[in-house]
Amino acid sequence: MDSLQEFDPSNPSNTSSINININTTIATNSSSSSSSPCSTLSRYENQKRRDWNTFGQYLRNHRPPLSLSLCSGAHVLEFLRYLDQFGKTKVHIQLCPFFGNPNPPAPCPCPLRQAWGSLDALIGRLRAAFEEHGGKPEANPFGARAVRLYLREVRDSQAKARGISYEKKKRKRPPESSTSITSSTTSNVLPVQAILPPAPPSAN
Repeated sequence: MDSLQEFDPSNPSNTSSINININTTIATNSSSSSSSPCSTLSRYENQKRRDWNTFGQYLRNHRPPLSLSLCSGAHVLEFLRYLDQFGKTKVHIQLCPFFGNPNPPAPCPCPLRQAWGSLDALIGRLRAAFEEHGGKPEANPFGARAVRLYLREVRDSQAKARGISYEKKKRKRPPESSTSITSSTTSNVLPVQAILPPAPPSAN
């Protein structure tokens, strides 16, 4: 089912229901190398629809309920912080002895959070879904500056806490071919006539 069940925070059974659906919604899709492009696109579209339905459910359960037309970047931030309670990524606090350790040797009481990569992918899908449902790009709350800054802050803080670098690796330049090296070398070499001393004048 794509739509979530009605959620009442006071009902424990509904809490577990929304928990399962949220965890399913924000899970990242890993495509195998043997999958075809068509099936990958289908999974992306299905995930995007589930994300959109989840956000719509969140707006309906909001107190007071919110309409999409009144949704702003601030409400998107509330949604992202709300999702943290269903996170599975350990993010160490600065006082933790494992702060900055990507492979801690023992468990610790630090909180679980949504991984930055999951949130970034989620916002990308919701931003696309908003415009597909008739929203104007300039009014897209998922593309708001506050949301971009929040994602950057989450990325940086998690990188420090978990000791993981999220910086993209620089692409190595392909080695120059021997032909290009030869041509560049010969182009910088003076002709033989320019470096030989002038011939002595011939005797009459």
